[in-house]
Order: sequence, then C-alpha cells, then structure tokens
Amino acid sequence: MPRKIYNISIAGCGKVAHLHARAIQNIPDAHLAGVWSRTFATAEDFAARYKTRPYSSIGKMVIENDVDLVIICTPHPYHRQPAIEAAEAGAGVLVEKPLSSSLQDCNDIINICKDRHVKLGVISQRRWYSPVKRVREAIEAGKIGKPVLATVTMLGWRDKAYYDADAWRGTWPMEGGGVLVNQSPHYLDILLWLMGDADEVYGIWKNLNHPYIEVDDTALAIVKFKSGAIGNIIVSNSQKPGIYGKIHIHGENGASVGVQIDGGAMFIAGMTGVTEPPVNDLWTIPGEENLLKKWVKQDTEFYNRHDPTVFYMQCQIEDFIHALKDKREPAVTGKDGKKTVELFTAIYRSTRDNIPVRFPLKNEPGMDGRQGFLNGHK
Repeated sequence: MPRKIYNISIAGCGKVAHLHARAIQNIPDAHLAGVWSRTFATAEDFAARYKTRPYSSIGKMVIENDVDLVIICTPHPYHRQPAIEAAEAGAGVLVEKPLSSSLQDCNDIINICKDRHVKLGVISQRRWYSPVKRVREAIEAGKIGKPVLATVTMLGWRDKAYYDADAWRGTWPMEGGGVLVNQSPHYLDILLWLMGDADEVYGIWKNLNHPYIEVDDTALAIVKFKSGAIGNIIVSNSQKPGIYGKIHIHGENGASVGVQIDGGAMFIAGMTGVTEPPVNDLWTIPGEENLLKKWVKQDTEFYNRHDPTVFYMQCQIEDFIHALKDKREPAVTGKDGKKTVELFTAIYRSTRDNIPVRFPLKNEPGMDGRQGFLNGHK
C-alpha cells in the first residue's frame, strides 16, 4: 500500500513562513501544496522560490490541492480569517504563535475547527527541545514532588531595525501588543504546560527604552496556579544585546529543575540565527546533580548538527501529521494556545485596572481591554 503524502499549504508569506516551507520540504511524507498571501504578488514570489503555486483564495487552494493542513503565518491580529477559511474548506489548521492577540478571535478559530471537525494546533516548537522535555519528564515522574514555585525570566533585545522591518510591528492595532504578545508566548506556553492552569494574575507592563513603539517592551507578573503553586514572570526586550531566557521549576521536596531556552541575543525569524543551544542549567534532583555536564555536551553536539530554526518546526509539523494519522489531538492544541492568550491578556487588564485578574477571563469587546492603550496610555 503506497504511503500517504500529506499536502500542506502556507497562509501568509512573511519571514517565519520560510522556516515552515523549509521544514515541510524536509518531511518525507509531506508536500508543500500552495501558498496564499493577502498580497498576490508576495505569494507569487514565495511560490517561485519553493516551487509551488500561489493563490489569492485559501478555499480554492485547499480544494484544488486536497490540502490536509494549512499553516497560518500572517501577523497576529490577522490569524482569524485565514484560519476560518482553511477550516471551512476542510483542512486542519496549525497557527503560528500566538493563536491570536484577541480572545474573541481565539474562540472563533476554536469554534469553527470544532464545527468543521478539523484539527487545530498552535506553534510552540520549543516544547520539543530536549532540555525542556527533560524538565517535563522529571515533573511527571514525581522527581521534584509537587511543583510549587516557577520563574520565567526572559531578558532579550529588539532594536529599531527590527520594528522598522515590518509595518505591523510595535503597534496596538497591527501587532496587538509587544513583548507579551510576540516574544513571550513560547515561555508562557511552556510555563502552563509544566505548572498547569493559572487561577489569578497580577501584572504590570512598561515601555522602558523603545520610545518609537507604542506597545510594551517589558512586563512582570505574579501568578497563582489552580494547583496552589505560585510563579513569577519577567519578560523584556530591553537588555542589549540579549542576556538569556530561562524557566526554573522548584518542587515541594526541595529539588529544582530548569532550562535556559535562549542564551545571548534572541532568535528573530528571518533576521538572526539561534545564538546558543538550549540547555538544562539547573538540576538538583538527588542522585542526578552530575548529569548537567553530560546533557549540555550532548545537547550542544546535537544543536551543532542541525539547523534549530527549522528542525523544531519540522518536529511540530510531523506531530500534526501523526495526529491526523492516529486520529488524536496535536501536542499543542487550540485550547493550549488560548490559555497563553488568556495569560498575557490578564497581564494587560491587570495593568489597566491595577488589580489582580481571576480566571476564567470575562469576554471584553475589541482588544480585550487594551482599547485605552490605543489612546496613548503608557
């Protein structure tokens, strides 16, 4: 019996779309079957580069190519419409992070995929990092007891050239936010994956040293989890040239585990590479303290043999293909993606109202409570 080839299309031809195209080309049972862009000339250029066909209609692209999966790579506030059109045409949907910058858009995407009986996933390829998986496995094995304290510290940098590279960056209506919406979702997703759902958040955001943008470049939050655990989040794009991004989890038995996800200058899709390999930087589980050196060497050697900007995208796309094959949910679901959006939305609302915000969040029209920021609030 011949092996099924899964047809995968891309909607949105910006910088990150190139990583997805290369990842698809690396998968033996996947085929890049068409690209769509809001600007047809952009789709034509992208299609010529990757030897596929350009489209001005997502529905037509899906039907003509019998597409199994559409990967949404448009800017954050523009995920909703292409995701809905792909689902209505019968394709599975994999959305670049975050699922949206709006909770209402998240609900609309989740609901249409449910109604059309198609699978929905959200990109969070850092879950496939070996050191991240070790932390998850240690928690699941009970090696630190119940997780009781978590810290996220992401100290990065974005310069003016980054914001000038695309017109949608750095604005409330076009990007939907700043560091919380764009750079933090990977960390927030992994935090919730390791610690479980949030119950209450008190947060604050600021713009510390980017006067040429109107959105946040720094945010802090205190989180109470439904499990009873607590956590602290510090995320920033204000430390030149970038220091590190880390998640540390501390258990009730006193043992701690952690991962440095980013080191040095942070990766920017289509602009920079990954500076340092992800590694476990904290491990105090009794009897395993001496494993760090071995793992760092192992992970560094693996990193040097692969292009991490493409390899982990490939891992997540392959997971989605296996979800289609096995009739299961993808590893990172639409509901997972919405939880990340709820968390950063809670930080924005907490800043606006100067109060803790409880979950689940109440629906608010427009930009989920960020409307005041459009009028010059800082």
